Amino acid sequence: MSGLLDLLSAKLGAAFAAEGLDVGLGQVRVSDRPDLAQFQCNGAMAAAKAAKENPRAVAGRVKDRIETDPVFAKVELAGPGFINLTLTDEFLEASLNEVADDERLGVAPRDPSSTVLIDFGGPNVAKPLHVGHLRSTIIGDALQRLFRFMGDEVTSDVHLGDWGLQMGQVLYGLEHPDVGGVPVTGIPSLEELEQIYPAVSAASKADEKVLEGCRAITAALQEHAEPHYGLWRKVRAVSVEAIKQGFDALGAQFDEWKGEADAAPFIPAMIDKLKKDAVAQESEGALVVHVKRNDDKSEIPPLILLKSDGAAMYATTDLGTIVDRVRSHDPDLILYVVDQRQHLHFEQVFRAARKGGLSGKAEMEHIGFGTMNGPDGKPFKTREGGVMRLEELIRMATDAASKRLEEAGLAAEYPEAERAGIARQVGLAAVKFADLSNYRMTDYIFDLDRFAAFEGKTGPYLQYAAVRIKSILKRAQEQNRDVKGPVKIGADEERALVLALSGLNEVLQGAYDKRAPHILCDYVYGIAQAFSGFYSACPVVREEESAVRASRLALCRLTLRQLELVLGLLGIEIPERM
Repeated sequence: MSGLLDLLSAKLGAAFAAEGLDVGLGQVRVSDRPDLAQFQCNGAMAAAKAAKENPRAVAGRVKDRIETDPVFAKVELAGPGFINLTLTDEFLEASLNEVADDERLGVAPRDPSSTVLIDFGGPNVAKPLHVGHLRSTIIGDALQRLFRFMGDEVTSDVHLGDWGLQMGQVLYGLEHPDVGGVPVTGIPSLEELEQIYPAVSAASKADEKVLEGCRAITAALQEHAEPHYGLWRKVRAVSVEAIKQGFDALGAQFDEWKGEADAAPFIPAMIDKLKKDAVAQESEGALVVHVKRNDDKSEIPPLILLKSDGAAMYATTDLGTIVDRVRSHDPDLILYVVDQRQHLHFEQVFRAARKGGLSGKAEMEHIGFGTMNGPDGKPFKTREGGVMRLEELIRMATDAASKRLEEAGLAAEYPEAERAGIARQVGLAAVKFADLSNYRMTDYIFDLDRFAAFEGKTGPYLQYAAVRIKSILKRAQEQNRDVKGPVKIGADEERALVLALSGLNEVLQGAYDKRAPHILCDYVYGIAQAFSGFYSACPVVREEESAVRASRLALCRLTLRQLELVLGLLGIEIPERM
């Protein structure tokens, strides 16, 4: 089913076309002045410029063509040539009632759909998850949920950092406890591993013999030589188990748990191909791919495939990963949800992949994002200045949510286990919504007290709005006043809610096209606000007139379904009660 704005744009577009003008000029949007009209079309301004006419005259002719359409209650001209549109209540009612029983709320899956691979997460083996993984995980998970709902075939890959010199250093530390600083018997724990890596990394910088030893183990590991390869597999298994627990705590799931090691087998043949095709060339002893274009406005350095000592780079592994993904999935699109500071790296990789014919039919996009900062405006850290573990951040959010629930007098009489579960859901909602409600390219200040509030544009406020509706519907059932019927607009607040609920199609498509979850956040907050105004002005369960009560209950049900859908796409759970 088409969205409301699409339908209105088609009507205005046909009117412009009938005047011999471009159909695209009929684009309709929500009015900038809701006190004057519900929607507006500004196409007459551009049309008049092209036709060298007065814009108000063009707008007037378009107005004459559409004002008899029964969809419109009022069509007016404003300013130099804006067309203001107000719809009939009957049309709004029919539009909403049409989707009331549709399981997808009138949102048809994309046709044709795409095969999409989303790369996000990116933790390193032998290290715990920390706050630096938060944004990629929250944004990537929201995108995979959205793309799946829109009908695409989506595969998400965590893309572990599990290969290269860092792994050689970890294994060196396990085999040389005097350097690693931790004597390990049996299978190492993640706590032991996270102490070993920085110790050996520091020793490698201070002692050339340690560095050479790490390099030798790395080379042996790449040949799958024992005992190094067997020990690496144990380290990876321990790390993945701990990493999975961290992502589970955030509610993020991955379809594939591949890493840099999975790309390694594809690299030799890939390099041979790039050499044979003269895409890769020697430069000062290294093997590089020149990716600069004549139209570049800034310097784009060559991508280094192999250093002068023959060592592969991150970019080499990323190209090998593209080869693997094309062979395994033949995707139409690959999204890389990674910090914006890595944009140059991905630009080099994408250009090299296209130049070398490695990417198949896949379009590749870097979905960059800004940083989550502390009150000092710098990337968020612990009070001691260290990197905060993700599990500690989740604990802080849960504690803050528990405090807010207590202050609001919510969930006080529930069993302790249920209260703890609600606090965790609310804490995660606070963190996720705060992150996603910002345009992803912007930095933001992490302010847990503000994020966990039950007032304003926050995740807990939206959860509470949904739980309130659940309570209304439950009360109607318990009092045998749960009548069914169509939506009928009888008050301004009902009309405002109907209008708010009518934008779902365009909002989902906009968030999809722009890879921008904040659009969903803005929309779902607008729904909650419109519902609050409706609920304050319009009795629901207490309404005595059956048809009016049925209409308002229908509005409650539709509002709840949209809240559940959009919050679900954002990865936010709604408690059964609060």
